[in-house]
Amino acid sequence: MAIRSALWLALGYFTYFFTYGVWLPFWAVWLKGAGLDAEKIGLLLGVGMVSRFTGSLLIASRVTNPSRLITVLRVLAGLSLLFALGFWFSAFWAWLLLVMIGFNLFFSPLVPLSDALAATWQRQLGMAYGPVRLWGSLAFVISSALTGLLVNAFSYQAILWMLCAGVTAMLCGMLLRPSVAPQGSEKVVAHTGWQEWRQLLQSSWRFLLCVTLMQGAHAAYYSFSAIWWQEAGYSASVVGYLWSLGVVAEIIIFAASNRLFRRWSARDLLLLSSICALIRWSLLASSTALPQLIVAQILHCGSFTICHLAAMRFIAAREGAEVIRLQSVYSALAMGGGIAVMTIVCGALFRHLHGDIFWLMALLVVPTLFLRPKATGL
Repeated sequence: MAIRSALWLALGYFTYFFTYGVWLPFWAVWLKGAGLDAEKIGLLLGVGMVSRFTGSLLIASRVTNPSRLITVLRVLAGLSLLFALGFWFSAFWAWLLLVMIGFNLFFSPLVPLSDALAATWQRQLGMAYGPVRLWGSLAFVISSALTGLLVNAFSYQAILWMLCAGVTAMLCGMLLRPSVAPQGSEKVVAHTGWQEWRQLLQSSWRFLLCVTLMQGAHAAYYSFSAIWWQEAGYSASVVGYLWSLGVVAEIIIFAASNRLFRRWSARDLLLLSSICALIRWSLLASSTALPQLIVAQILHCGSFTICHLAAMRFIAAREGAEVIRLQSVYSALAMGGGIAVMTIVCGALFRHLHGDIFWLMALLVVPTLFLRPKATGL
């Protein structure tokens, strides 16, 4: 069965982020329901983040021929489903560690490879990226809210059912045939020596440190907010709605970013993001009252989205191969390594600090107010 290429890709984004909308807010809840304590949960989630970074770096970077993208996506979706099913066999933490590594290793490259496919079809077919990618954000909102309702109505095992359903739907969608196959040839990857990497780090260390601290400060939110809010008396459905609210705010800012921030430099965007983050983490640390949680979740568009926009603006100001190198380092440090390290730290401290863990997240943000990169060249 052949479907339009844009629809094929939109379906891929929808099913991936539907699954991710189950995994990101609720997997710590499932691990807790399986009998693990906060330290083991933090370790498993942190190792999972390291595995995500490794998978994206080692697998996605090796696919250089666009014509092979669909085949690789199908293989990765199949392997992701295999490891997702592995969670049913045992709740012993060593087994869960193995399955977490495998699942994240193969699940994480699906988005960068889907983005590469989108870029290929943009050149080949003139396909608009924004309207296609929007289905992913919408799916995250739907699945996080729906999972919360199901957990509230049944039990924590609804999380695993939803996860497996999402990965299965993703594989089935990718097995469909797009009407136009991506075309391309092997790219020649230029050798990059230590000198180029050193120059990159010397010129961008302030930027990299800021975004790593800013994104790393989301670790407590990603890993333990659902547990903390449930301990405060909120149902799983309310937790799902709160997570969905943050993503809705993210979608709105992404959609309006060109009008709102056209004249802003990356330095100014980082300042705005830092201020939003300080307010957000302070609100989460000081109270679990619903009005404050709502405001804090709306500020997700500042702590995460505006920071990401600042990063994209900073990277886009580079030239040539430096763009690719800086993008890879940004993804590795800010979106992978920083969150992974802080997830393990939060796992060790959450039992002692509980909601006060968010004060630590606020403390991480403070240096970014003073370390922001210079405005020159942005």
